Amino acid sequence: MDKDARTTEQATEGSAGELAGLRVAILAETLYEDLELWYPYYRLREAGADVFVVGSGSAETYQSKHGYPVTVDAEADTVNASQFDAVIIPGGYSPDHMRRHPGMVKLVREAHEQGKVVAAICHAGWMLASANIVRGRTATSFRSIKDDMVNAGANWVDREVVRDGSLVTSRSPADLPAFMRTIIVALKERRGTTTPERQVALAG
Repeated sequence: MDKDARTTEQATEGSAGELAGLRVAILAETLYEDLELWYPYYRLREAGADVFVVGSGSAETYQSKHGYPVTVDAEADTVNASQFDAVIIPGGYSPDHMRRHPGMVKLVREAHEQGKVVAAICHAGWMLASANIVRGRTATSFRSIKDDMVNAGANWVDREVVRDGSLVTSRSPADLPAFMRTIIVALKERRGTTTPERQVALAG
C-alpha cells in the first residue's frame, strides 16, 4: 500500500472510535520486540487513533527480534512532538539503537515537555533515561535495566504498569493489556487539547 492510500485509510479509520482525532507516534528501530510494537499499533487503530511509525532515519524498514518487518511512515528529524498526542516506545533491543539518534531522543524529550503522553515498555526505559525525563518520577521497566533507571533518577517500582502524570511505563509483553488500558485512559483525557491541521510528513 502506498503512503497516500495508507494516509487515506487512517483518516477513514480515525473518523470513529473513542480515540478519533488523536495522533500517536510509535517509535521503531532494528530488533524491536514484536508484540510491544504491533499490539499498541493495532489496539490504537482499533480505537480510532491515527498511528504513525516513526524511525530514526537509518532505514525505511526495520526487522523485529523475530524477523517481522515494519515500514516507517516518517523519520524523527522530519516530525515534531506538537504533531502528536502520544509517543510510544517499544522495547526489545531497539531502544539501544534509538538512543544513538538525537532526533529520536529529542522527540521523546519534547513530547514529555509538552505534556504529551509518553509510554515506554520493557527496555524502552533506556530512551527515557537518555531523554532525561525520569528524574524524580515513579516508573518501571524490565528488571535488567532497573539500575539504569535508578541511575537516571527514577523511583523504580516492580508493577505491571505505572502512570506518573503523562508518563506511562510497563515491564514486559505480559503487561501489554494493562499498559494499553492506561495509555487509552491518558489519551482520552487529552480530548479538547489537540490542535487542528497537524500534518505529518510521510517518508518515501
